[in-house]
Amino acid sequence: MARKNLIEISSSTSVRPEPTALRDNRPIAGFVPQARNPAPVGGITKTLGNITEKVERANDLERQLAQGQIVVEIDPGLVDASFVEDRLEIDAVQLNELVEQIREHGQQVPILVRPHPQTKGRYQVAYGHRRLAAIKRLGIRVRAVVRELTDDQLVVSQGQENSARTNLSYIERALFALRLEQRGFTRDIIMAALGVDKAALSKMLIVTRQVPIALITAIGAAPEIGRRRWLDLGERLENVEPDRILAELSADNSQLSSDERFHRVLMLASRSPAVTKAPAVNTKVPGVPVQFKKNASSATFVFDNKAAPGFDQFVQERLEGLFAEFQHNKGA
Repeated sequence: MARKNLIEISSSTSVRPEPTALRDNRPIAGFVPQARNPAPVGGITKTLGNITEKVERANDLERQLAQGQIVVEIDPGLVDASFVEDRLEIDAVQLNELVEQIREHGQQVPILVRPHPQTKGRYQVAYGHRRLAAIKRLGIRVRAVVRELTDDQLVVSQGQENSARTNLSYIERALFALRLEQRGFTRDIIMAALGVDKAALSKMLIVTRQVPIALITAIGAAPEIGRRRWLDLGERLENVEPDRILAELSADNSQLSSDERFHRVLMLASRSPAVTKAPAVNTKVPGVPVQFKKNASSATFVFDNKAAPGFDQFVQERLEGLFAEFQHNKGA
């Protein structure tokens, strides 16, 4: 009886799908690219054609959800977020508008969830985080489609629905790509989730490595800032001290928007004095085909593979033993 109170089927029909319906090989919403768009989009544009395509993709997602699926009503307190974040923040104004829209017209589009892989009786969102947040404010049940999804299916569905409907900012998409990479997802899965090609994905990951995550978080989503300006910022930060810029930004008490914070950081990076790097010292060991480069923060061995082919591999295989010997001598 308690379970009936947690989940109520909103369909009036008494016909239930076969148990295997949730585990068959049908494509989930947004998981298989549509035939009319066989190649991923390399970058983010705002052309009329691209906007039309996104609207069509959103409609396709809704049609796929409606085909052969049962929409249930779930206690939103039983639904957890995806295991990979895709947003830096939820815009408060947009969330309030969504709350009022659902209050007036009801939840028109269900969210997609899966049974929680670690906690029995709970669920995990594939997409619909903003709708879930709005419904929690209203204190009502959330309409959802429950499907068995692998981790790959979840993140691809999550990423493609965001691309089709909610338009994450460039840096949020780049961070989503980084988080997926850090969790061991393949490049093919990441490209499918974001709808980008190899070149666009590489640029996203370059930005997240050039701009410290702490600084990205301090700037925020920056919805009007695209790839070129993030890459520009990354290049300028190569010769300055990011921590100093982060401290100056934190000390600024003015109420800046996220886009304004980006421009502030870009200005600080442009005028900050360049970091003076100690010149590398190159040395050679007599009779050994190895060059040794050292500066204040790192040291590098450069092997001459022409003079001694395979010597680099020979040394690499013995590094663990050399380090153990070093530790032993250090402690003696």
